[in-house]
Amino acid sequence: MALYLIGDVQGCDEALGRLLHTVDFSPSRDTLVLLGDLVNRGPQSLAVLRRMVALEGSAHCLLGNHDLHLLAVAHGVRKPHRSDTLDEILQAPDREILLDWLRARPMALQMQGWLMVHAGVLPQWDAAQTLTLAHELERELRGPDWGVFLHNMYGNRPDRWDDSLRGLDRLRVIVNALTRLRFCRADGVMEFETKDSAASAPEGFMPWFEVPDRRSEGIRIAFGHWSTLGDVGRADLLALDTGCVWGGCLTAARIDADRVERIKVRCEQAQRPGAT
Repeated sequence: MALYLIGDVQGCDEALGRLLHTVDFSPSRDTLVLLGDLVNRGPQSLAVLRRMVALEGSAHCLLGNHDLHLLAVAHGVRKPHRSDTLDEILQAPDREILLDWLRARPMALQMQGWLMVHAGVLPQWDAAQTLTLAHELERELRGPDWGVFLHNMYGNRPDRWDDSLRGLDRLRVIVNALTRLRFCRADGVMEFETKDSAASAPEGFMPWFEVPDRRSEGIRIAFGHWSTLGDVGRADLLALDTGCVWGGCLTAARIDADRVERIKVRCEQAQRPGAT
């Protein structure tokens, strides 16, 4: 039995199918985790969702910012972006089944010693708090008032975590950290404008995983979201968004005890270059 983690698919179902074939993925034997951003920008988002629904039980999917964007567009909270490729889902006969399935996905997971998120972990959070806060957000998305949350999900304030936060402000910080975070300050203030490599950090900011004395230090963390980051070269970090939809590769990490093997396939459905 193997555990495979895969970075941002973003609607590139053909590449996902080839990658699963390359690793000889077996639903009866193996476990698969997609680290968020299943949909959008690529040409086959509907096929990705249907594939994952069919694999439920052996496959787990985190929610990323593009997945939440799909829910917001479908709920009338946001207008589609001109570069979105979501119409096929929105017009599908099984649309409501797929959207209900999507909003029931987790925001964070921990398996075989790896904490998994789409984007990042704030320096004030350890693994246990990250999972607890993720569950808070999951309950909101799965609850009867999930539309209220979607209407208030967007915004950059508050821009840092505080244990005293309550209500929608609390949820907004959680969702921003788990699905949008790249750079923050040592005190946890988040920055969302910069989308380039780690070397492009604004003054006073740094990649979230380089904050000194962060509470998640020493915890093995796998994440996606940052297609321009490249290999961080650390045994405790797996950065698995390798820019498939932007002309890069789709990458899987095979987790076997303390051994990690990366397997890549080139995406043949690349869109114009851009940040995810």
